[in-house]
Amino acid sequence: MAKKVPSTKSEIMAAIADAAGISKKQAVAAYDKLLAIAYDGAKGSKGIVLPGLGKLIKVSRKARMGRNPATGEQIKIAAKKVVKFRIAKAAKDAVLG
Repeated sequence: MAKKVPSTKSEIMAAIADAAGISKKQAVAAYDKLLAIAYDGAKGSKGIVLPGLGKLIKVSRKARMGRNPATGEQIKIAAKKVVKFRIAKAAKDAVLG
């Protein structure tokens, strides 16, 4: 029988707590701190690398012309900043084989 992969936040926190031998409350605190570090790092000019997982970066998207799918009318899409995640080779290899 295959091992169940946690799919909800509470299941993930329980799995982290069990693996690290810590309480669920400590696992939640560690996870929240990791997210805060990732968000702060992504705001920087070079982004942040999460080793073995990927890179979180902020990029500027140029203004462009698009099309309204409902009417077919051309519309102008404004320039904006977006967050992108670039997956690491190790993660690709682990998932894709």
